[in-house]
Parts: sequence; structure tokens; C-alpha cells
Amino acid sequence: MAAVDRFYLLYQEISRSCSFYIEALAIVGAWYTARKCISLAIDTYGMLRLYVIPKLSGEIDLVRRYGKWAVVTGSTDGIGKAYAEELAKRGVNIILISRNKEKLEAVSRIISETYQVETDFIVADFSKGREPYPAIKEALKDRDIGILVNNVGVFYPYPDYFTNLSEDLLWDIINVNIASANMMMHIVLPGMVKRRKGAIVNISSASICRPTPMMTAYGASKTYLDYFSRALHHEYASKGIFVQSLTPFFIATKMVACSSILSKRSFFFPSAEEYASHAISTLGLSTRTSGYWKHAIKFTLCEHVPEWIWARCGIYLLRILRKEALTCK
Repeated sequence: MAAVDRFYLLYQEISRSCSFYIEALAIVGAWYTARKCISLAIDTYGMLRLYVIPKLSGEIDLVRRYGKWAVVTGSTDGIGKAYAEELAKRGVNIILISRNKEKLEAVSRIISETYQVETDFIVADFSKGREPYPAIKEALKDRDIGILVNNVGVFYPYPDYFTNLSEDLLWDIINVNIASANMMMHIVLPGMVKRRKGAIVNISSASICRPTPMMTAYGASKTYLDYFSRALHHEYASKGIFVQSLTPFFIATKMVACSSILSKRSFFFPSAEEYASHAISTLGLSTRTSGYWKHAIKFTLCEHVPEWIWARCGIYLLRILRKEALTCK
């Protein structure tokens, strides 16, 4: 009986000691839950603010806010063409820049006739290093450019190992994906600063959220563009300039024609037109966004995936895409 009494007393003592720790853990748990709930509420509001409220409240007057002319590079196909059309829908005059004169003439005419805006175009090959910029600067010197969309870009023919890439492709990635955005901003930004209003949209990529093997040089070029955009916004926001980094996942365009899956429109792979109609609604609201609510969900999830898991899954899937592309050659 004495042993039982001693055990009972020991149990009471342990219970009293544990109650303090249980209460402490309960406080920590409540704090953690409250923090997560607040974070979820903020993220939900952010999603609604970016992707739902603008659609319900109507289109903003881009001409009044930024200016009457927009320049769009890489604008004869894909996101560039679709974004130019969305700007034209809102009454913005368009200057298209690309390397194919015939396509530029056709797209320029279609936009002008369809949306009743002024259009112009400049033939330029951004892969030629410093060569095209004097002519672009001369052509734009008398235009009040309110919006610049740096869309032109070079992607791999298909995912591949770095050492398999040609020197020409590597130089094109540097000249087209990186140098073009720098030089175009250097040309139009002084005018925006003088008028104290303007917007710059740089088309980056969701590959920035984690290092992606077999897209190494391309992903690095888009990471540069994302960093540059965010830093430049802080540098010029006080002067009335809004700089946005768009970070889309794959979109069903000619750029991903190497894959029969990615090149077809589906729930997570929108058409360029569908993507642009959502992305343009975020202009002026977010300096860094996927531009499309479905892509935003994917981006948030990917940011929380450990890097080693992302890399292993990425290299597995991109090897499949590489094999598919090589089989179709």
C-alpha cells in the first residue's frame, strides 16, 4: 500500500510539473496557429486584390496613368503580341519591335484596324549586340513612351545540358534576354522620369523560384531580369515609375513547341491571350507577380519545396522533355 501511495504522490508531482509545460506549449501552438491564419488571410487578400478585384472593378485608364504610347519587344508572336493587343484594347498606341518586317507589318495592321489605335514598328534583331540600339533610340526620340514591355527572349530548342549548348545560343541568351532589357530601359526611362510617370514590364520566368537544371543559362538570365526589375523599381518609384517583373510558368506558345504537352492549352498552361488578359490587370498593383492566379498558386507551392527536391524532380521531367524533342527531330 505504501508503494501505491508513493506512486500516487509521484504522479501528482509529475502532473503539476507537466501542466506548466503543457500550458506553455498551448501558448506556442496558439501563437503559431494565429500567425498562420493571419498569413493565410493576407495571402488570400493579396490574391483577390491582384486577380479578382481588378476584373470586377473595371479597367484602369492606362493612357491617363502612364501615357499614350507603349513599346513592346518580341511582339509578333506569343506573349508579346497578346500583351500588345491587350494594351491596344485599352486605347494605348503601340510600337512593335521585332526582327521580322513582314510579321511586324501584319501585326501592326491588325492591331490598328481591330482596336482603332495608332501603331508603328521598328525592325531590330536584338541578337546583334549593340548594333540595333542607335536606330531604336532615333526612332523613339520624339515619342512620349508611357509603357515599355520587355518581352523579347530566347529559350532553348529543348531542355539540355549546359555543355551541349552552342556558343551562338549562349551569346543570344545574353544579348536578347539580358542586354535588350537594359538598353531599352536606358533609352525610354529618361523620358518617363522627365514626365514623372511610366511603367516598365519585364517578362521574367517562374524558373527564378528555384535553380532549374537543364535550363541553367536561361533560368539565370531570367533571374537577372527579376532582380534588376525589383531593384530598379525601388530606385525610380519616387519619380513616378512603376517597374514590374512578370514570372509566368509555361504558356502554350511556339517557345515550348518542343513538348506536345506544354504547347497545348490546358488548365495550368494558358494561351498567350488568356495569360496577357490577366497579367495586364496586375500592372500598377504588384511589382513581382506570376500574372495569372493559377500560376501564382504554383509559384507559392514551388517556393516552399526544398531545393534538392525541386532539382531532382526538375531534371527528371526535363530529361523526359529532352528525349521527346530529340525523338521528334
